[in-house]
Amino acid sequence: MAEKKLRAGLVGLGMMGRHHARVLSSLNGVELVAVSDPMGDPHGVAGGRKLFSSVTELIKEGIDYAMVAAPTAFHEELALELAEAGVHALVEKPLAVDTPAAQKIYEAFRSRGLVGAVGHIERYNPALQQLRARLDAGELGDVYQITTRRQGPFPARIADVGVVKDLATHDIDLTAWVARSSYISVSAQTAHKSGRPHEDMVAVVGQLQNGIITNHLVNWLTPFKERLTIVTGERGALVADTLTADLTFYANASVDTQWDSVAAFRGVSEGNVIRYAFAKPEPLKVEHEAFRDAVLGIPGATERIVTMEQGLATVAVAGAILESAATKKVVTL
Repeated sequence: MAEKKLRAGLVGLGMMGRHHARVLSSLNGVELVAVSDPMGDPHGVAGGRKLFSSVTELIKEGIDYAMVAAPTAFHEELALELAEAGVHALVEKPLAVDTPAAQKIYEAFRSRGLVGAVGHIERYNPALQQLRARLDAGELGDVYQITTRRQGPFPARIADVGVVKDLATHDIDLTAWVARSSYISVSAQTAHKSGRPHEDMVAVVGQLQNGIITNHLVNWLTPFKERLTIVTGERGALVADTLTADLTFYANASVDTQWDSVAAFRGVSEGNVIRYAFAKPEPLKVEHEAFRDAVLGIPGATERIVTMEQGLATVAVAGAILESAATKKVVTL
């Protein structure tokens, strides 16, 4: 007898929705039974499945879980309706437009004992998974600083939020995750340079609970794409490029300096450089596999998803960044 598959539904058929449809269509143990979007199916992802205009109709089709890939502004109403119906959900990042909305979603899923997760895809990037494992193994020794640069041209797909909620939420989540520590303060500057209502550039300085200093440069104003995470510690630096999924280690040299005036400076010098080789599965597929396993109750799977509680914390930090930029003050979390 064939194994019973989980019945999945997809909400939102835009740029991200089509990628989720592709992965859900080929995911072991899962059947994508229907999709919904009030705007129809512009990319033709339904593939012969039932196409609904509302999440209400999708729920009536009888689904075990839903992938919510609608614009951020609609996350709250969609997620609350799914929770009310007892449907597990993976919601694209950020979890919601602001902290009160994110709190409501988190509470709705927690109180009903449902599996709720947030699509912070960078956590599943092989370079960052490797980076975190190496930090956990103590390969950098004491970690001093985590710097991220996420720059590129404006993506036509985003209209409802600025760079802080769309892009910087990646960096907030991945930084707290690789460091295994939460933010305690942020200070930020934003700019509006392209005539849209939301900020298109931000520079953030933060501090984590464990003392690590963080720095994030994020914009939609750069004519090339850059996705870098640089972790500096007592033994050197690890650089993760999530565009290529490469991880490179720059070691501090242990060569004695003979020149007295330089030797007096207790700094570091350049050592060996290693680019690690490792398997590179597609992050979106790994994300969906982790959520499927969590819905099935497979031991250890909950540790592999981005929980709604973590998604809520990220939204709170994003809110603090915007507050800091508006007030010109350091905001404590």
